[in-house]
Amino acid sequence: MKRKFPMPSPEELALTGVTVLWGGTFLVLHTAMQHCGPRFFVFVRFMMAAVFVGLLAGRKLLDFNWREIWAGTLIGVTLATGYVLQSAGLHDITSSRSAFITALYVPLVPIFQWAFLRRAPHLMSWLGIGLAFAGLVCLAGPAALSLSFGRGDLLTLCAAIAIAIEIVLISLYARGVDSLRITVMQLLAGSLFAGLMVPVSGEVLPVFSWVWIACALALGGLSALVQVVMNWAQKSVSPTKAAVIYAGEPVWGGLVGWMAGDHLPPATLLGAVLIVGGVLTSELRPQWLEALLGRSSQALTKND
Repeated sequence: MKRKFPMPSPEELALTGVTVLWGGTFLVLHTAMQHCGPRFFVFVRFMMAAVFVGLLAGRKLLDFNWREIWAGTLIGVTLATGYVLQSAGLHDITSSRSAFITALYVPLVPIFQWAFLRRAPHLMSWLGIGLAFAGLVCLAGPAALSLSFGRGDLLTLCAAIAIAIEIVLISLYARGVDSLRITVMQLLAGSLFAGLMVPVSGEVLPVFSWVWIACALALGGLSALVQVVMNWAQKSVSPTKAAVIYAGEPVWGGLVGWMAGDHLPPATLLGAVLIVGGVLTSELRPQWLEALLGRSSQALTKND
């Protein structure tokens, strides 16, 4: 008998695990931004992460192939672009507005998956995406839903597009490459790209401080872990399902904040429930729906 609610795979559990860890980094990142500019911090953090993964890869680095170099560079530049554009947008809009616009990557991922990979997401995945996005809107709050659209909004929208493309590209190139080697290339390319943006943007180099150095080390180690897991897990997890899992990041971040003494308003709790519901819904494959979809597919085939 087919299970109505399949258990998550090890890859899905791994993505959930790194999302939990990533959701707890907001306090560390906030501290770092008091002492260092965002582009230079991304440059240092990703470079440290590349070194960490490089040490783990060891002699495997001698076997780089052109696919890993090309794909890693493309994904790394896209990754850094998302970080840089989101940081730049925050100069002109509120953090809640930024969170809302950035959350647009969640519904964008299945669209890009359909366009790039020629794989239409399952109906339950679309429903899960919808619930997760509604939850992210609740977390952003009513102030984020202003109809005005300025420079900061445009930069943040471009950041959301970059994040969605990165998730799809990882799935596109995950198969047939070594997860450690391509991760090193992604982090190295992302670091160099962010470093080039420092003089272009006019960002001032920070004064040496053990505070931002320690934050860069901590987040560099986490970036290394996150990118390795993403490159490994998305060999079998679709971009759409991965996006639903990643949408839980602010939930875990809010939980960490609550444990640190922050108050969670009702809208935040509702948003968390919707996001968790989206994750669970995307896993469901009801037998009646599978049978209905099967009959619809057969009818279309006969008509052709």
